[in-house]
Amino acid sequence: MSKMRKRYTFAASATAIAAVFALSALQTTEAQDRKSLRLATSSVDSYGYKIAASLVKIIEEALGGEYTVTVQPYTSPTVGMKAVMNGDGEIAYTADIGMSQFYNAEGAFKDYKPTKPKIVHTWYAYPMESFMAVPAKDADKYKCWKDLSGKPVFYTTAGFMNWNNWVRIYKALGYDFKHVQIDTKSNSDALQAGTVVASASYTTAGRSLAPYWKETEIRMDVKVLNPCPDEVARIKAAGLGVEKVDAKFVFSKDVGVQEILGVPILFGYNVGPDVSEDLVYKLLNAFYTNRHQLASIDPGFTPLARDFFGLQVSGINANPDIPVHAGLARFLKEHKVWNDKWKIAGKTS
Repeated sequence: MSKMRKRYTFAASATAIAAVFALSALQTTEAQDRKSLRLATSSVDSYGYKIAASLVKIIEEALGGEYTVTVQPYTSPTVGMKAVMNGDGEIAYTADIGMSQFYNAEGAFKDYKPTKPKIVHTWYAYPMESFMAVPAKDADKYKCWKDLSGKPVFYTTAGFMNWNNWVRIYKALGYDFKHVQIDTKSNSDALQAGTVVASASYTTAGRSLAPYWKETEIRMDVKVLNPCPDEVARIKAAGLGVEKVDAKFVFSKDVGVQEILGVPILFGYNVGPDVSEDLVYKLLNAFYTNRHQLASIDPGFTPLARDFFGLQVSGINANPDIPVHAGLARFLKEHKVWNDKWKIAGKTS
């Protein structure tokens, strides 16, 4: 190879390398210029984390590539909520019952003082439905949930969202909540031995049964105990919902009813009023536009695809005294489902 050709080859290589570095620097600058949007969710092995990860692309596209979205896992939604309100995130994965406890300074939120604005109603994504079951051999003893008042029942693990849900259900009904704590792995043993006369369970979006209950139904026959009509009316009067779940989608054998009546916990993603109205409005429009795509990604979004606005209304009505983010208010007003009794969050909410 001639000296001239060597010099030309070297010059071309140097130019190519410089171009690569220039492109890399440009991409780095662009990445640095993008704003950060941190989504605080539950642990990496949780359903909540899985759902949040599936939303990243939709969120980034909805915001025109101006934001880099990261999912930050925490040990529980409660810890994630606190992280956002302490300035370590922008979007908090939460549930209507968690919002109740925070605003009422109950449970893990007792004496908690956020350093940033309080999170408010923003977007509700999917429900989990709490329901009750009893051993099949004892099913004739129980007709309504009132028949369990004051009796030993396992209301799911103490402190979990579904357990909190049963606390508020019994408060609405005026029943005696007598919880017996057991290991979920011993659910079947406890029911068969009479340690508990009934055990609560839950589904996600009316499709997926709680894992420990899948083992329970293999080991024994159970019957679902639905609330009576007057109990359904009182639950709804308290601002809670009652959802119908097709039993054949949940259990592999007959549980005595075709439709399970469950009281939903509405899980969602809430932000503080310091997050801009336009940003939240864009996200809600993107989720609404892509609601059927979301349901195809995960069946947990099926209720959202079926009744997007109904889910938002239920989430707000579960805690009607909590302010609504201005972006959600704008979105609901635009679609004529706004209730003037609700209040819109201000910068100091």
